[in-house]
Amino acid sequence: MQTRSSPFRPRGGRPAARPRTTARLMAAALTTGALLVSACSPGSSSIRPSSAASPRTDAAAAPVLAPLPRAIPAALTPYYTQRLRWRDCGAPGFRCATMKAPLDYDRPGAGDVRLAVTRRAATGSAKPLGSLLVNPGGPGGSAVGYLQQYAGLGYPAEVRARYDMVAMDPRGVARSEPVECLGDRQMDTYTQTDMTPDDRAEEDAAVSADEKFSQACGAHSARLLRHVSTVEVARDMDVLRAALGDAKLNYVGASYGTFLGATYAGLFPSRVGRVVLDGALDPSLDSRTVNLEQAQGFETAFQAFTEDCVRRTDCPLGGRGTTPKQAADHLRSFFRKLDGHPVPTGDRDGRKLGEALATTGVIAAMYDEGAWGQLRAALTSATKGDGAALLALSDSYYERDANGHYSNLMMANNAVNCLDLPPAFTGPRQVDQARAAFEKASPVFGEGLAWSSLNCAYWPVRATGEPHRITARGAAPIVVVGTVRDPATPYRWAQSLAHQLASGHLLTYAGDGHTAFLRGSSCVDSAIETYLLHGTPPPPGKRCS
Repeated sequence: MQTRSSPFRPRGGRPAARPRTTARLMAAALTTGALLVSACSPGSSSIRPSSAASPRTDAAAAPVLAPLPRAIPAALTPYYTQRLRWRDCGAPGFRCATMKAPLDYDRPGAGDVRLAVTRRAATGSAKPLGSLLVNPGGPGGSAVGYLQQYAGLGYPAEVRARYDMVAMDPRGVARSEPVECLGDRQMDTYTQTDMTPDDRAEEDAAVSADEKFSQACGAHSARLLRHVSTVEVARDMDVLRAALGDAKLNYVGASYGTFLGATYAGLFPSRVGRVVLDGALDPSLDSRTVNLEQAQGFETAFQAFTEDCVRRTDCPLGGRGTTPKQAADHLRSFFRKLDGHPVPTGDRDGRKLGEALATTGVIAAMYDEGAWGQLRAALTSATKGDGAALLALSDSYYERDANGHYSNLMMANNAVNCLDLPPAFTGPRQVDQARAAFEKASPVFGEGLAWSSLNCAYWPVRATGEPHRITARGAAPIVVVGTVRDPATPYRWAQSLAHQLASGHLLTYAGDGHTAFLRGSSCVDSAIETYLLHGTPPPPGKRCS
């Protein structure tokens, strides 16, 4: 796929109580080229990094994430016993605080990171059930923004009545000492890089774009880059749990947030409360396999879109009788045309809609079937020479605002992914060798996703993690939610994670789009609400539509 980063984000991962489509993009979650399986700091667990970049798909062969000792090390006691100073922060109904955590958990004296936290107190009069921490995914999505603009207002009323709703921006993200790399105009150039190169010069340009991005991150965020792993963020979550006064962690995570929540459970199984993992990742997969299976996931989602599209009178990919293959051929033809002749968008910074941005716009709409109508209209306009609507979809994916400013979503996304796993590919030759497999998995997006998987090859910091299983033995029941036609986190990943977890309970949503909670299925919503309020997980084999 031609997007320049991971398909797991809360695009927009993946973005506030706005219209449903945008809100679900935020609530959904993001990752891409160098996906987000697990990273472990030295001394944190039994997992150790692997230098191999070859695919490993046998989950049973992957090592198990070992729990940390229950006793809090004396050197970490000041962090665990800190008192959060809550203050007003401009979001009605919410209060904010800053929490300290060690930059390096193996060397607590080496300095701190300051993490932004927000909370909305339980609204009901009944005895609160404690705190409910939420994370929308990414890596790179702002949990603080997600809670203040969406979850803190849109979660079921009874859940908000019984829980203090809490969010923390992970280290390196948004308000928590953000990773910094490229400036806004440099990001404009980066996001327009052609990821389906036609010749050696374009291949060199794609490689150069990744090299410049990586070098910029190393130059501007050297202090943080070695310390933004998922394991470290999970440890920050345990410090927050203690600072909030909770004996157990209650948590709802979407997309990458499921990997974060599962990692917490693996490290601290005895402190697991009620945990929901929606749009689950499989931590036993290496990054190349993750990207290949995501290509298949986006192809499945695109076929669902085309099957719906060709039944409608406004479908720009063909009418009734058009096969999914023919629709895909029409879209590829359109992309090829844009590759040589970008169309105007009216953008004040002069950006035209080329192949890269158009592909990203289509990808963005795959996260939520509620965006399919918007995509049909955008494609129709673009084929008539107006690329504004498709550019807007692309901008929502990259979190580029109307003033041309990017959030640090993509910077943090790469920083976490490239630390959590060895790179999918180490150079263009490996991409060339794997292209056929990617194109078979997704004739529409495969080639671009293969080249996007090169993004960690030039990263200035070596990965500290490797694929592993998470069993979390001794943890309370954990609910894992999988959507059958999820483009970014394929359903089989949820099946795998639920099987790995000793206390995992799989809830299946037979639908489209990324993640399932609050997407319109009363069956899914009721099952999760019952679990959060009463601790009763869904029965085995529970399936919703």
